Amino acid sequence: MRSQSLWLVVLPDDWENAGFGLYIHWPFCQAKCPYCDFNSHVVAHIDQMAWAKAYVSEIDRVGAETQGRLLRSVFFGGGTPSLMDPEVVDVILRKVRDTWTIANDIEITLEANPTSVEAGRFAGYRQVGVNRVSMGIQALNDVDLKALGRLHSAKDAMAAFDVARREFDRVSFDLIYARQNQTLTDWQAELRTALSMAIDHVSLYQLTIESGTAFGDRYAAGKLAGLPDDDRAADMYEATQDICGESGFPAYEVSNHAKIGAQSTHNRIYWTYGDYVGIGPGAHGRVTLNGQRFATETPLAPGKWLDCVRKTGSGEQSQTALSQEDQSIEFLLMGLRLTEGVNLGRIAGGRGVFDKNIKDLVEMGMLSLDQDQLCTTQAGRPVLNAILRQLLTGSS
Repeated sequence: MRSQSLWLVVLPDDWENAGFGLYIHWPFCQAKCPYCDFNSHVVAHIDQMAWAKAYVSEIDRVGAETQGRLLRSVFFGGGTPSLMDPEVVDVILRKVRDTWTIANDIEITLEANPTSVEAGRFAGYRQVGVNRVSMGIQALNDVDLKALGRLHSAKDAMAAFDVARREFDRVSFDLIYARQNQTLTDWQAELRTALSMAIDHVSLYQLTIESGTAFGDRYAAGKLAGLPDDDRAADMYEATQDICGESGFPAYEVSNHAKIGAQSTHNRIYWTYGDYVGIGPGAHGRVTLNGQRFATETPLAPGKWLDCVRKTGSGEQSQTALSQEDQSIEFLLMGLRLTEGVNLGRIAGGRGVFDKNIKDLVEMGMLSLDQDQLCTTQAGRPVLNAILRQLLTGSS
């Protein structure tokens, strides 16, 4: 039984400590990757201007609820947003600028696949205001790229990356490790190659097998051979931390590494428990209105979301008030992913409600506490979920 005294509300309007961002979901891809459980769809034809009109309508709606706020980031995620015409991005960003006050250093990110067709749009994105690109490279050899269902080759990726760094000062890219038949030595060499070309930010994800994906089905049927065991995957994680640190890309979050000053503003809004609006099919949001924090959700199906916007003037499926318990869990769940951790002073009651559980975890070497700043140790970060269970309930 959880102690009710634990669930002291995150302070009203605390989101201002972390900022306000906008997420726009583009749900379409050229192909569905076998490991992907994101809300992405392959379709033969997209009426891009119809989608632009719907996004603009939604910005109008949520802008009326959040007037007077300073917008610190915009993130075009997907799906594959680099399939969007630059003209569509332009229409959206013009509406954004007309709706909110824009931070002088606003970060506007667009996720992109590294193909020549999509790289050809990079100049157009830059001209309409995108100032950061996040590229889904995923692997640097053709055998693994094919196994991951990617449509680009390693050569394509390098060429697209060259285009991106000519157009943008800030370029991030993703890699997946713990792939089929990948050895620790393979990953160490690949990571060093990747970091030698990186600009300021990389996201490095361990391959996870999700139910409902093609990989999930193959795994359940015993047909996904060559996956590393837990010990080898853990060795790869440790090697990732060491190599990135040595190369000037220290971890600032479990899977994200950046040069000093190059952390993702948008992602930090999530992890430091700021407010963000989610627009598009399957997009989630967290918005504080009149001192109450709400979780927002939208329909997953692209056609259903588009119809909702057209017919009802809202693509929002639900707006649910978050309980004190929900807020406490989310605050810790997100914030302890960061290397810097969380400041317990942001929760009414501060560290006092956690003292016993914190002490136990500090003694185990899983957490560290300095004043009110609570963070996971390097040993604790890979077992964050277990730490959270013990922190919140006192049980492992």
